[in-house]
Amino acid sequence: MASLRTQVACSGDVGSETMNSEAEVDCGRDATEMESGGDRDGVLKTCVLEGFAERDLIQALIASLPDVHGELTSREAATEKFQDTLSQYQDQPHLLDPHLECMVNTLLEYVRREDCPPSLLHLSFKFLYVICKVRVYKIFMRRFPHEVADVEPVLELLSKQDPTDTETWWTRYILLLWLSMTCLTPFDLSRLDGNLQSEDGRAREPIMDRILAVAKSYLGVSDGCRLAAAVLVSKFMTRPDVVKKYLADFLDWSLATISQNNDQSLDSIRVLDGALQSLAMLFQHGKREDLLQHVSRVLRCLEENQLSESSQATLRKLNVKLIQRLGLTYLKPRLAPWRYQRGSRSIASTLLTSRAAESVKGTTQEEEDYDIPEELETVIEHLLVGLKDKETIVRWSAAKGVGRVTGRLPKELADDVVASVLDCFRFQETDTWHGGCLALAELGRRGLLLPSRLTDVVPLIIKALIYDEKRGACSIGSNVRDAACYVCWSFARAYDPKELKPFVNQIASSLLVTTVFDRDVSCRKAASAAFQENVGRQGTFPHGIDIATAADYHAVGMRNHCYLNTSVYIASFPEYTQAMIDHLVSKKVNHWDGAIRELTSKALHKLTPQAPDYMATSVLPQLLSTAVASDLQGRHGAILACAEVTYALYKLGSRTGRSTADIIPSECVEALKGIHQKLQDKKQYRGFGGELMRPAMCRLIEKLSLSKMPFKSDPVITGWQELIDDTIKTLHLVSSGVKDAILAAVLCALSALCEEFYKAQPDQADSDKQSALVRQYMAELQSPQMLTRCGSALALGSLPGFMIRGKLKQILDGLGRMHAACLRERRFPEARRDAVRALAQVCMKAGVRGGGPPESFLCSENIADVYDVLLDSMDDYTTDSRGDVGAWVREAAMTGLKDVTILVSRTAPEVLLPNQVKHMMCGLARQSAEKIDHYRAHAGTVFVQLLHCGDAVVPHIPHREELLSIFPPEVETSLNWKAPSQAFPYITRLLGLPEYQYQTLLGLTVSVGGITQSTVTASSHALFDYLRGIQRDGAALQHFAMDALIRILRENLHNTRIALPFLKMLNQLLSNGCFDIFTTEENHPFCVDLLALCEVVKRSKDVYKLRACVAVYCGLIQFPGEVRKEILHQLLVLICHSFLVVRTTTASLMYEMLLTYDDVVDPDVLDDVMTLLSDTNWESEPAILRPTRNQLRELLGVPTQRRLAQNGGLLSMRLIALQRGRRPPKWEIGGRPVRRRRRRRLGGDGCEEKGQWMRSARSTRRRRPQ
Repeated sequence: MASLRTQVACSGDVGSETMNSEAEVDCGRDATEMESGGDRDGVLKTCVLEGFAERDLIQALIASLPDVHGELTSREAATEKFQDTLSQYQDQPHLLDPHLECMVNTLLEYVRREDCPPSLLHLSFKFLYVICKVRVYKIFMRRFPHEVADVEPVLELLSKQDPTDTETWWTRYILLLWLSMTCLTPFDLSRLDGNLQSEDGRAREPIMDRILAVAKSYLGVSDGCRLAAAVLVSKFMTRPDVVKKYLADFLDWSLATISQNNDQSLDSIRVLDGALQSLAMLFQHGKREDLLQHVSRVLRCLEENQLSESSQATLRKLNVKLIQRLGLTYLKPRLAPWRYQRGSRSIASTLLTSRAAESVKGTTQEEEDYDIPEELETVIEHLLVGLKDKETIVRWSAAKGVGRVTGRLPKELADDVVASVLDCFRFQETDTWHGGCLALAELGRRGLLLPSRLTDVVPLIIKALIYDEKRGACSIGSNVRDAACYVCWSFARAYDPKELKPFVNQIASSLLVTTVFDRDVSCRKAASAAFQENVGRQGTFPHGIDIATAADYHAVGMRNHCYLNTSVYIASFPEYTQAMIDHLVSKKVNHWDGAIRELTSKALHKLTPQAPDYMATSVLPQLLSTAVASDLQGRHGAILACAEVTYALYKLGSRTGRSTADIIPSECVEALKGIHQKLQDKKQYRGFGGELMRPAMCRLIEKLSLSKMPFKSDPVITGWQELIDDTIKTLHLVSSGVKDAILAAVLCALSALCEEFYKAQPDQADSDKQSALVRQYMAELQSPQMLTRCGSALALGSLPGFMIRGKLKQILDGLGRMHAACLRERRFPEARRDAVRALAQVCMKAGVRGGGPPESFLCSENIADVYDVLLDSMDDYTTDSRGDVGAWVREAAMTGLKDVTILVSRTAPEVLLPNQVKHMMCGLARQSAEKIDHYRAHAGTVFVQLLHCGDAVVPHIPHREELLSIFPPEVETSLNWKAPSQAFPYITRLLGLPEYQYQTLLGLTVSVGGITQSTVTASSHALFDYLRGIQRDGAALQHFAMDALIRILRENLHNTRIALPFLKMLNQLLSNGCFDIFTTEENHPFCVDLLALCEVVKRSKDVYKLRACVAVYCGLIQFPGEVRKEILHQLLVLICHSFLVVRTTTASLMYEMLLTYDDVVDPDVLDDVMTLLSDTNWESEPAILRPTRNQLRELLGVPTQRRLAQNGGLLSMRLIALQRGRRPPKWEIGGRPVRRRRRRRLGGDGCEEKGQWMRSARSTRRRRPQ
């Protein structure tokens, strides 16, 4: 399908910048999407259209116009549906052709009605414009009726339109196109004038004058009607009856317009644009005999006004276009008899026969001798200059002009033009090369580039296919490479296979190199299309069908795939292997883009098995010389390539029992060993260059270590280690964008270096090296530089297992102290994250052994310390200017817990304690209920993996059976934890398990009370569903409310991260009636406890907390009893708060509260209370509002002094105890009696020194003077 798609895109005449541009537009794909390997369905859908499937829908929409035109909404909906439907056929508009006439005629019927309202008229023309846009006006306008009877109505309707109305410009556009078609009537238009004397005695204007006036008036407008007016001029002015009367005058007017305007203002630019467009179309469609006498005058005017030097690219393009039309008018319209003519152009015949079915047919027709005007030299000069223009549209127009004009020249003059085009390639300028390639493609496509010229042209095209001119930190030249592909595509269609046979290998190799290795996706696709075209039409490209299938349109859209997969397949054919390797070494190793250099090294690694000897004896020496050269980018790419090629040769040798030293020449081995010292001597590890050299050298160290190079005990090992250590120490000096990449390279190098060169015996470390490394990195864990801490911690984690044994306890203690110090200092979250990562890595590499020893293995003696650090890290919610940076630590802790727990469960499950597993699973449950999608998904995935970890069963998981029923094995792959609507229904089921209820609800709190709408909606709905399920279970609801909900607020009163979302969540719970069962009891403990805790929150200066607290108070008003007066008292205090927004919010919510709960206020005073709340300006100062507040207090029956010592002092005691942050005695919470001796000691009514309690209560009620 992909090859078919590209073939279709490239089979016709090219009408855009290059052939590849057509392929891009036809397939409707964005280059960046294909670069990232995006969804391909969008492309495939455009390829499967086989007919106009929406015909009935379109006809129904057209038929509905009389019904929908009067209503704006219906009109817009119909138009949008019509546009969306037809836009599907933008790539295959020919499918509409059988139905165009029916659609056009139906719409024109509405227009022709005498009683057609303006809205229907404009809507009909809007539909016509949509069809025209899809099918292009050149095809669409042929469907217009052009009878004599249509001329006058169309002209009359057009004259009624307002040229300045921007809302209906499409009406004028279609009318101008329709009028253009009516001008094709073969009758003399003067016959339509009849009697020019009107009824009122004034003379009427002739039809021809009216048409010309309309055309001139629209040539200077700012919308698309300017193009339609130019089309009208080209059709009208070429009529025989009009040429005699108006052509000369129109040319005079046009030339005067050009002379009188410049490109300094928008109005002048529009006028010039219209005049040039109309002249270009006029000279395109007019007869040579009529226009020849005027050509010199027009050309002279263009030169005098120097439009070729205009600052406007559009004007320069139209100037070139008009000049080429003038040149064609000078020459007789004929096909050059000397042109090259290929016999068969059928792809089928090419595929069926290995040789061309017909030989090239030379022509014996003699050239006709005639004089070539001198002005033609000026025309060609302008076109050649246009090839060098800075804008693509100008160069493209000039290239087409060169092809057209050359096709009418004698052979000798045409050859001079070709030579002039080839001269463009002598200048190292991107624009010139691009214009030259376009011109060569046009000449070749038309058979004007004779086979004798191929020896000069092909080498230039080969260079153009890899053209890349560096400019600063980037390069230019992709348009040149794209145009070179267009040349190759045109050659495939123009020449017989035997003509191109001497150049097949060069062209095929160069096209394939561009196909898989070009940086720009557009060039890769263009080269792929050109290669397919050559395979289909030439049939001589080696292995063409197989390669064209592998390197199709979609495959080349992904750069990584091209470098690492497609290139390997193509290089498996010997004809292309060396060419691809040479291109990488010569052009891509020193490429300006670092990503390309990285890919090049990996591609060379994969290509090494195709030519190992060539790599070892030819490529590697070239790379080694570049690796110590002065060019920074070349040095970087060469070092990376040396590393990858050496490792690839080692892997090849290991299969045959040969060492790396046996495969690589000895001088190359020495050169590899000496790279570091040469860079060190030249101080090339410093500055910006060091940011490239250090990771590259670390890659080389890693690959040489993995390749088992014979460097053991060599001084170079010390130098490598010093480079690694110095890089870790100086990480804080490098740019932030490359820190992670440098650190990753350092860690890989350290691990490989230790594994190969620091072993005294198999699986036993060199004790001196081990002690030195561990001691050094342990000391740097306390460095004042964060990145040094991070690097040192990760370095400890990257050490092989044999380097850790004997030092495990020391390493674990050091990482634990570093984590604790960073946590205590409340800084360096990255260091805490990396400490956690390193801790887990060290445990994984040390292994588990139940009996120890703790210095070498994870065992029962040290596992508690490890779990303490990991579990504490799950509670890291540090925030700074970057946001929730503690999430990095939590994620690392979750990953570490998973890895360590699974390892311990498989090896020695007896060392795991139940409390550790319980805390871990509860913590994961909380994390899987929180609001950030990424971390929720990670926690949920870890939770399920621990539950279903295959061969290892994690012991001591609370409620394992219930969890397995909630999360069956298939959930591990089917559940999308990042989708809140999928995740939270599973999470809320954990609320029914006592061990998980508190932690799960704690996580849900920040989700339900968050700000992300999707998360809030999904989590709140899931929580409401759970609570509805336990409404009839009073004990479960009581346990949820009192032991979980109240506990969260009590323990997080001063933690804004929890308290604010909790209040929002509580407001939702109260609003949705989740605790209606409690409202049947007066002064329910749930309400009393919440009221007391909200009293503490109310003292905050956080506006958001205060507003949420007001909402909770209004929700608690539904609870009856003495608490209702206390709630009203708190609301009346807040209604005079010093913060304006708190006052207005309180008044608004109180108004809504009284509307919702009609039993709060006595009906006799309800209207007065509502009036005061609604009419008072609560934005006034508190001092002004206090009298109103006091009036509300009287109406609501709220005493000035709070009376809490009722009900035996119970309410007062609960409020005071909770406000002071103490948990009330259990006899208070549950209302259950306690032993008489205890109550007697406290006092008869449960209060010790009752007077003292009351004095404390009064002290808590002190406020500002009322």
